[in-house]
Amino acid sequence: MDPNLPATRAVTVVQLPDGTYTYADPHSLPAPQAPPQQIVQHIHHAPPDRTVQRLALGSGVGAGAVAAGVYFGPLLVGVLTAIAANLAILAFLAVAMVWGVTTLVKSTDGRGGGGGGGKGTGRALQRRNRGRGA
Repeated sequence: MDPNLPATRAVTVVQLPDGTYTYADPHSLPAPQAPPQQIVQHIHHAPPDRTVQRLALGSGVGAGAVAAGVYFGPLLVGVLTAIAANLAILAFLAVAMVWGVTTLVKSTDGRGGGGGGGKGTGRALQRRNRGRGA
């Protein structure tokens, strides 16, 4: 080494607080500070309802009943929901059909509030049937 050159120093890469990186002499860096102490607080929530499983275990049935309760419980809820949705659609269709039939009957009956159209239709049919000799 040439005696006129300064001694080599170890240079390291550091990340600045703004996120950028730079070369710095480790001796010129401030002493590392300990991170602030984190307080961990455990918040306990209520566990899910395991009444069926506890009853099965308490009565000595065993793990099979517990597994069946865990597997078929949500499955049963889904099936009952699907059945209820189908019944609601069928009930809506039944109401719509009954409304349509009653509206049709009222408009062609002659006694309902459908105006004179039903009466005139009934009279025209009676005249036609009389003309045929019936």
